[in-house]
Amino acid sequence: MSQEMTAAAPSAPPPPRTAARTWWRVAALAAAAFVALAGVRFITGQQMLTSAGTIQATLAFAVPIGLAGLGGLWAERAGIINIGLEGMMVLGTWTAAYAAYTTGSPWAGLVAGVLGGMVGGLVHALATVTFGVDHIVSGVAINILAVGAMRYLSLLFFDGIPGAGASQSPPLPEFPRVGLPFVADLLAPVRDSGWFLVSDLASLITGATTGMSVVTLLAVLLVPATFWVLWRTPFGLRLRSCGENPDAAESLGVPVYTYKYVAVLLSGGFAGLGGVFLAMVASSIYQEGQTGGRGYIGLAAMIFGNWRPGGLAMGAGLFGFTDALQVRGGGAAVHSLLLLIGVALLAAAGWLLYRRSVRKAVVVAAVAVALLAWYAFTDTLPGQLVTYSPHIATLLVLALASQRLRAPAAVGRQWRKGSS
Repeated sequence: MSQEMTAAAPSAPPPPRTAARTWWRVAALAAAAFVALAGVRFITGQQMLTSAGTIQATLAFAVPIGLAGLGGLWAERAGIINIGLEGMMVLGTWTAAYAAYTTGSPWAGLVAGVLGGMVGGLVHALATVTFGVDHIVSGVAINILAVGAMRYLSLLFFDGIPGAGASQSPPLPEFPRVGLPFVADLLAPVRDSGWFLVSDLASLITGATTGMSVVTLLAVLLVPATFWVLWRTPFGLRLRSCGENPDAAESLGVPVYTYKYVAVLLSGGFAGLGGVFLAMVASSIYQEGQTGGRGYIGLAAMIFGNWRPGGLAMGAGLFGFTDALQVRGGGAAVHSLLLLIGVALLAAAGWLLYRRSVRKAVVVAAVAVALLAWYAFTDTLPGQLVTYSPHIATLLVLALASQRLRAPAAVGRQWRKGSS
């Protein structure tokens, strides 16, 4: 009898995924990717894949994408789709440039850029939260209006200044840089040795600890700070409840409108800080069209990261790395990635075969063989393909990650107070 009762007893539910498990998983994936890159570097001889310069360029390209992604994460965790991140970054670039030029202080530019992005966030919050405008329509309108408004303000304030005009600002003051200057000299023999993984780790440490802008350091620290606030504080729990079930949150006394406003304002501030980076760290000058679609790529990084800071950081790093590689290494360096992708797809095909998904395994294996053949019979990639490799990576990542995504349940919903 006891045996029958034991057999009939329901199995225990799987243990919930803890934050520690999530962060260990992100760290393990990042470490595996780096080891794979080191292996490809060792086999192909393409030193650009893991050089210290590539690491620094990856950070420079990843920071504005990551900041835009953080802005999207804060807004969408509260239930608001923020397509207007691109326009908020544009506002951040111009206001940062104007404040830094007129005051001569880069810190004034940083504050003004964040506030400029928050102005865009305020407009988006007014439209979507207060007046119930469709989130996509409001975001697109902000993107369009920001470009035109900054063009007008450039004509008004920059036209006639030497070195400036309707499409750019004068040169801007720079932020101080931080780092450990002795590390580069200390690890130089190890970097130059070419040893598998050891040399690559030395390059990684050198690139991450030498000549880093304080804005880059701030952006890196904002990732764990966002996780702590949203997943470890009562404020973050209430904010996320507004994106999951605003009716239930309201019934428990949460001021849903207030939390949505705060989230969208902070979203605009993150995007504005990304604009500060583009205008004052990446180029030391404001230029029209400077954002180059990074707001949209930031949204793609956020989706790739499944609306979580750790995954978002990995997505931003991936897009930043492909961008850095095509700028620094050209067709030969990007061509070596075909080997990495082909081997990874072969491993994925083997896993699918183990899971008895024969049809999918055959398709994935065929793509892997095609990529490996492409690598074996060519030495480089066409320039046009290399230029668009970051955008191709964006599309591939979204396509491969689409099966495991889980957006906040009420994101994009037109919610009205008292509807519960």
